[in-house]
Amino acid sequence: MSRAVNGTVNKARHKKILKLAKGYRGSNSTNFRTAIEKVEKGLQYAYRDRRQKKRDFRALWIQRINAGARLHGLTYSVLIDGLKKAGIDLDRKVLADLAVHEPEAFASLCQQAQAARG
Repeated sequence: MSRAVNGTVNKARHKKILKLAKGYRGSNSTNFRTAIEKVEKGLQYAYRDRRQKKRDFRALWIQRINAGARLHGLTYSVLIDGLKKAGIDLDRKVLADLAVHEPEAFASLCQQAQAARG
């Protein structure tokens, strides 16, 4: 009795996995069995890190804002509190960009925040 092989179905599945494994080192990109494991793990990392990236960027923005605020004698929390009391609604991404690329504008924001706190 002849053996059923599922030629086109398996070939398409193998090609799809090996295409995703392109760029992996050694047999991880050529051996189908190990490629499956590596691709699945890589997809898990990608899923996790799409969420982690948002946290990482927020932490980076906070560090940049804090560094800029300390140049003007404030701390991050004091600056954010002052901006809220002054009614200035800028998100952390914009504040960090101002702190790095436009220090004069950031300095005026620091002065307004300090004045609003009293």
